[in-house]
Amino acid sequence: MGKRRVEVRGCMTVGQAAKKGGVTVRTLQYYDKEGLLSPTAVSEGGRRLYTDKDVVRLHQILSMKSLGFSLDDIKNRLIPLDTPGDVAEVLSKQAAALREKIESLSESLKAIEALREEVLQMHSVDFGKYADIVVNLQMKNEYYWLIKNLDDRALECFRGRFDKESGQAMLETFTRLQEEAVRLQNGGEAPESEKGLKLAEAYWDMIMEFTDGDMSLIPGLMETEKLEDPGGKWKNKQAVVHSFIEPALEAYFTKTGYDPFEGGNR
Repeated sequence: MGKRRVEVRGCMTVGQAAKKGGVTVRTLQYYDKEGLLSPTAVSEGGRRLYTDKDVVRLHQILSMKSLGFSLDDIKNRLIPLDTPGDVAEVLSKQAAALREKIESLSESLKAIEALREEVLQMHSVDFGKYADIVVNLQMKNEYYWLIKNLDDRALECFRGRFDKESGQAMLETFTRLQEEAVRLQNGGEAPESEKGLKLAEAYWDMIMEFTDGDMSLIPGLMETEKLEDPGGKWKNKQAVVHSFIEPALEAYFTKTGYDPFEGGNR
């Protein structure tokens, strides 16, 4: 079906519409070709004409494009603008997308600032550790700052054993078990109780998975509990965790007859 032929009055030429929308004529021509935004009508003289509604549609397209949507995605997301409700729905979706983008950019900014602080605290350029810190920041690992304190052998072991997905799972296990230790300690639970022994077993299994059974890595890992973190919470939390975990592990090893440093049977 051909374009509706109308008088020029009340409509805009492609050049006027481009100027009002802040784009080039070529952009409007391209959007027309791709089926994103066609002129509402054609003048008697054959000029392509746009309306204010078309300019609003153009704004919708440009907003989604700025958020990273492809033209195909945008085409599928466009909805009619025939009622105030339609326009309000478009604006609501754009606002939600913008909020999501702002949140993502805010997280990226925090990660960049955090990485900068870590870089300044390291005595030499180490892109391997930089990369590890970046990955952990992406995982929202609040303990990312520990990486700069780990020796190269420990880091190589971890890099070889964990990818991003398994590393995330390990982090979640570590956090969960630490929180459980704090909860039991604050609740007055005895480390040698059934709950304490169960936690000790899970904690030791986690350590063995983390180190791949390399006992020589454990002393270095234990030293991290004494480190000061940027927020000042790590050291205090570790004091609580280890005041429960250490006697719980001792009770667990005694009960099972397992000597971790002599390879006894569990």
